[in-house]
Amino acid sequence: MPARTGAQFLEGLKQPREIWVGDRKIKGVADDPAFAGAARGVAAVYDLQYKEADACLMPDPETGEKINVSHMIPRSRQDLARRRAGLEKIAAYSVGLMGRTPDYMNVTYAGFAGRAEEWAVNGNEEGAENLVNYQKYLRRNDISLTHTIVNPTIDKAQGDAPQPGNDVALRKVGETEHGIVVRGARILATLAPFADEIAVYPSHPLPPDCDEYAISFCIPMSTPGLKFICRDSFSESSNFFDHPISGRFDEQDAFVIFDNVEVPRNRLHVNCNTAVYNSVMMRSWWPNVMQQTTVRALTKLEFAWGLASRMTEVINDVKPQTWEMLGEIWSYAELTRACLKAAEDGAIDYGNGVWLPDAQPFAALRASMPRWMARVSEIIQLIGSHNVFAAPSRAQLDDAGLRPLIDHYLRGAGDVGAEQRARVFRLAWDFVGTGLAGRNLQYERFYLGSSVRNYQMAHLFGDRTRANELVDRFLTEDIGAMKKADRHVAEAV
Repeated sequence: MPARTGAQFLEGLKQPREIWVGDRKIKGVADDPAFAGAARGVAAVYDLQYKEADACLMPDPETGEKINVSHMIPRSRQDLARRRAGLEKIAAYSVGLMGRTPDYMNVTYAGFAGRAEEWAVNGNEEGAENLVNYQKYLRRNDISLTHTIVNPTIDKAQGDAPQPGNDVALRKVGETEHGIVVRGARILATLAPFADEIAVYPSHPLPPDCDEYAISFCIPMSTPGLKFICRDSFSESSNFFDHPISGRFDEQDAFVIFDNVEVPRNRLHVNCNTAVYNSVMMRSWWPNVMQQTTVRALTKLEFAWGLASRMTEVINDVKPQTWEMLGEIWSYAELTRACLKAAEDGAIDYGNGVWLPDAQPFAALRASMPRWMARVSEIIQLIGSHNVFAAPSRAQLDDAGLRPLIDHYLRGAGDVGAEQRARVFRLAWDFVGTGLAGRNLQYERFYLGSSVRNYQMAHLFGDRTRANELVDRFLTEDIGAMKKADRHVAEAV
């Protein structure tokens, strides 16, 4: 079938699934107050691909049906540019606030399928074939896919990967006629209430003697034994004046319990094969998915710069220190844009005819971005000051008795009216101060690993060829020749 519409997506949410939020087991995701706003938000993303069809849709390489460009397996730099144009449209809808719109997993599995040979090592040819077939199913049905890759933290001193005998981490516990049985838990399934299926794929490399934890698969959300425990909902009413962000972009996060879940054999991509599990995520996965991630981050930074600038304009804040902070946000956006361009310009054939961006610029960005996002939030809070609390609600503005007073006492500079001023500062508060804003900041800090770990990895795996050449010039040159050259320079002077 071709790419889905928003209505078709919402119809898919009627499939049974065990979702818990607060003290309630949810009966209908699309209609529940905790989820309705974001459900409509994700539906709008599906509708967007038809509104922006030139950028967002492409023919399936085998069937010719229209599919989202995020399913593309890039075969050239031009393909990467084509994919980016579609990703930009999707990111712009939520101004980069929804980190796990379906295009994220679409890009991920397109990369996996394009480099299936990475999954076919150590006797895993059947798993690799299953993965390629699943990516075809994913793109042809245009399903919404969530994922869960991190094992729960019980004792941090024991490390991030499960040790032998761990009875909490997800693992294989048996086999059936049609597949395997898994038990355990994983975190964190962002977008879970709004997904049709869930993916499990490798995270931290496993130590020896942990083969039962080395599993990867995709199954429907309705699979018996799957339980999703959501964090508190930060979704607000659909009054978008009062809640312009939290009324529609709370994509949710869920703790996932696999209570003796059967995984069909044709849905298994890794079946207790530690060599595959420990290798696939270290290769082409992350430079591939970082294109989508960087487009989203750039969009969010551009929005933040525009919002912060508008805040200063409505109250005519022209202090030099304010302009300095605005320039700081701008610099983060431009550095992100430069990294994206450098990575795409440096794209190469990673193997099997698959073209992916240069990993080096993305490595720098992956380490820096969490700190940038935290700083941007702080800047907007500093610029907003008390003004974010002096922003009347829609109901207060609509009150006949209050409105004249609000218009007089809470107007902005120049010809900026009270309603426009309130709209700007309510948007700012929803971006940096509400419950959803706090969640988003925490999310950015650990979006693709912490800054500390990513800086360490950047140093360990960075290409030091030129850096070493520059240092070695001084460490290997003949000292006598250097003195002679210095003497010649002195005589010439």
